[in-house]
Amino acid sequence: MFLDCGRTCKLHAERSREGRDVNQGSSCSTSNLNMNLYATKKTAAEGMLDIALFLANITHMKTVIEQGAGYRYYAAVLTLISFSLALQIVAGILIIIIGRRDLNNSTLQKRLDYLNNVTTIIVFITTALNFFISTFGMQRTGYFPWLMMRIH
Repeated sequence: MFLDCGRTCKLHAERSREGRDVNQGSSCSTSNLNMNLYATKKTAAEGMLDIALFLANITHMKTVIEQGAGYRYYAAVLTLISFSLALQIVAGILIIIIGRRDLNNSTLQKRLDYLNNVTTIIVFITTALNFFISTFGMQRTGYFPWLMMRIH
């Protein structure tokens, strides 16, 4: 829907330059929305969040490895973090591919929409994995003993 509006807005911009009536049957606002600029900014923001989560997972993995195999959920957390890191790398590659393509090219629109949906699914799975990583990653610190007694 947004991609069609981008083409319609271009058509309206051309009509306004030619002096024709723009508001007749107009389905978009009078300001032009550059879909490529919007998508690039959205992709950059998503990429920055992905990098932050990637670094947090690496730090968590380092902590688990330093604790050693004596840690209660060592294998489970290490496996979940590794899988999460792999999914984040795939999502990052897809984000770069999506961000470098032209949204106004009608031949690429279906493919970009598909890649965007795949990226969204990967990010959702990564979020769910990180929920489990956080759950298994809780250690007794001695700070809130009444809370920790309820958890274990």
